[in-house]
Amino acid sequence: MSDVKEQYEAFPYPARDPKDEARRLISGSPSFPVEMDHHLWGGQRDWSKPLRALFAGGGTGDGLIQLAQRLVDAGRPYDITYLDLSATSRGIAEARAKERGLNGITFRTGSLLDAAEHGPFDYIDCCGVLHHLDDPLTGLRALRRALAQGGGLGFMVYAPYGRTGVYPLQDAFNRLYGHLPAKSQLKHAKKTFAAIPKTHPLHRNPHIGDHRQGDAGFFDLLVHSTDQPFRIDQWISALDETGWSLCGMTRPGLYDLSLLTDVPDQMVPSLQMATAEELRGTIKAHVGYARAREAEQPSQANIEDRVPHLTNVPAQALSQAVAAGKIPPLQMGQEQINIVIKADCAPLIALIDGKRTVSEIGAKSGLEPAKTRRLWSAIDAALCPWGSLHYSRVLV
Repeated sequence: MSDVKEQYEAFPYPARDPKDEARRLISGSPSFPVEMDHHLWGGQRDWSKPLRALFAGGGTGDGLIQLAQRLVDAGRPYDITYLDLSATSRGIAEARAKERGLNGITFRTGSLLDAAEHGPFDYIDCCGVLHHLDDPLTGLRALRRALAQGGGLGFMVYAPYGRTGVYPLQDAFNRLYGHLPAKSQLKHAKKTFAAIPKTHPLHRNPHIGDHRQGDAGFFDLLVHSTDQPFRIDQWISALDETGWSLCGMTRPGLYDLSLLTDVPDQMVPSLQMATAEELRGTIKAHVGYARAREAEQPSQANIEDRVPHLTNVPAQALSQAVAAGKIPPLQMGQEQINIVIKADCAPLIALIDGKRTVSEIGAKSGLEPAKTRRLWSAIDAALCPWGSLHYSRVLV
């Protein structure tokens, strides 16, 4: 772990300039409030109660800043703890929060293995961290001990197939230069990288580009001393072994084998997902949510009572595209996903604002309840698998 700490002191990742907070908010998964609510709490969390959250291995603060800013914008209370081994990374995250005037965040330097000492937490973000531990399962157990009743985990771990070409170079660079200080490792690895053939699998992998985004990105991708990717079935087994249960992936359609081929009888769900991952060959990270294995799944409200949100798809633009029969494909990394929604769904889509329930949307559109339910089922089926539609009452 000392090598990992040295790396992130020398090359905090991802590289961020706190002054950039004045011009943009970096958004993504996990730790997007409506997405968290959708997967962990059935879209029914009481957001008037403060969210007690932990960023375990918070890095330079992308997820932290996103969650805090969006809760501030929604007028929702929170109490967030940031925890990371790297004092340099912590300093950047603190400076970013200061630039935005974000309060309610406690910054600590330390290991996520000690997370329970700071909890318990309603929500734990562990994004891009567990695969860098000597024993990821020990990390998962430590986070489980820090979880409050009814809480959940947002995770991101690396996957092998979309990172084709990465691991042979990591092995070679660590064998050649791993005994050197971090900055010397980088210098030698970059020089050697310039000499490798253009036919190397990494050069032919369109899904990977971190090594072209500065020294921190190059080191994190290609020189990292501890990097263990997971196939999705391996990750589900790791969750199960350490007291967790998978709630859902942020883009479950990527793991839906039935979208690619007929599903053999008796094939268990985790193996179906792993087979879809193998067939796609493009997934470079698994992103999703988990809850305590013994926890009950939240009861689902009737579809009419749920409050829908569109994610990364503006309601008016999508409504117009649906009405015209010209829906642009959804971009999933380098992959484009074509979706089909009938034109008579357009008036409902246009009224999605994150505050109206489905029944209120139907009433405002003038449709009969039965027709609203039928059309909404089609909207849900088209968008939810790709993380473009969520349900949450965070703005209500």
